[in-house]
Amino acid sequence: MPFQLPTFAHRVIRYRSTRITSEGLQFLIFVLAIGIAAINTGNNLFYLLLAMMLSLILVSGIAAEYCLRRLGVRRHLPDLLFVNTPVTTSLVVKNRKSRLTSFSLTLSDVRDNQFLSPNMELHSIPPGASRVLSYQLTPTRRGKLLLNGVRISTEFPFGLFTKRAFYPIEDTLVVCPELQPVNDRLLRGLFAAGYEQAVHRRGHGSDLYNLRLYQAGDDSRSIHWPTTARTSQLTIRETEAEEQRRAIICVPTSVPMSHDASFERAVSLAASLVQHLTRHSYSIQLRLGSERSSFGQGEAHGLDLLRMLGLCERITPTAQSEMKQDQWADAHSELGGGGTAVVIQAWSDSVGETELPWIRIDGALIPGGAHVA
Repeated sequence: MPFQLPTFAHRVIRYRSTRITSEGLQFLIFVLAIGIAAINTGNNLFYLLLAMMLSLILVSGIAAEYCLRRLGVRRHLPDLLFVNTPVTTSLVVKNRKSRLTSFSLTLSDVRDNQFLSPNMELHSIPPGASRVLSYQLTPTRRGKLLLNGVRISTEFPFGLFTKRAFYPIEDTLVVCPELQPVNDRLLRGLFAAGYEQAVHRRGHGSDLYNLRLYQAGDDSRSIHWPTTARTSQLTIRETEAEEQRRAIICVPTSVPMSHDASFERAVSLAASLVQHLTRHSYSIQLRLGSERSSFGQGEAHGLDLLRMLGLCERITPTAQSEMKQDQWADAHSELGGGGTAVVIQAWSDSVGETELPWIRIDGALIPGGAHVA
């Protein structure tokens, strides 16, 4: 059987810690004074008092350890977070002990030994009971957010020591770019481009395309009864196919470090456009540097694109990347006239210095500040 003490000791050292409080320090100084007096005088009353005070320290350590033992902690968070958008984070704490109550608990969410949440206090948790605590989490930067665990501490019963326990609960979340309102003129230009590309043709849909006489084999459910009654001839109602408007959103990732803030604004703008176009039933493809998504529409596809934007990274420009970057402006030609190409670029030698990203819709350049509502 392998020797388990090193593993146990490592777990205790890693997940348990004890810190003396100011009251505890005063108490220890008093204990030391009583101990010196007992040794110097040999008085049994001093020895008795010293034993009682030492027993309080022992009881304090044991009681605090039992308060922190056998606690179950769960964290509830949405799958996607957004920069500067607060979300409610819930911590569910359960006392798994069968008999003992846990008293005076303080909880904090931890990331890389840094507290993400304010101290949340629980006065007591009876055996087998659960308590729910909530706090507001506001991410400040996009990317992956790794939550390491929850730190629980207690000063029960006498407030002499702060006993801490760390419960590892790892959650990796994706923080998406900040969603901001987009200028109405820019949106009207996008939607107008999409409507101009719509091709009216016969197919499955809800809008009227044409009325014609009934022919053998036609579906009787397509008979247009008002016209049939007026003309005394069976008339079929043909519907217009619902045209799927397409858009390609391009965000070049080859940007110098000096334009990092502009790159973040470009990513935020792309996320805002993805949200707007998704709501208007566009089929969207997202291109981030050399990475590209498939065409798709709907809320699930829109969330996938936001996740891509949350995880994309800026790269330092090279001669090869700058050569490839020139091809982004021609993305609209790849659609064959059947969609809208939007290029959101944070930096380009041809455009010059600018603090805001510039936008190109089907080849038409829009100044960087025009996208902010």
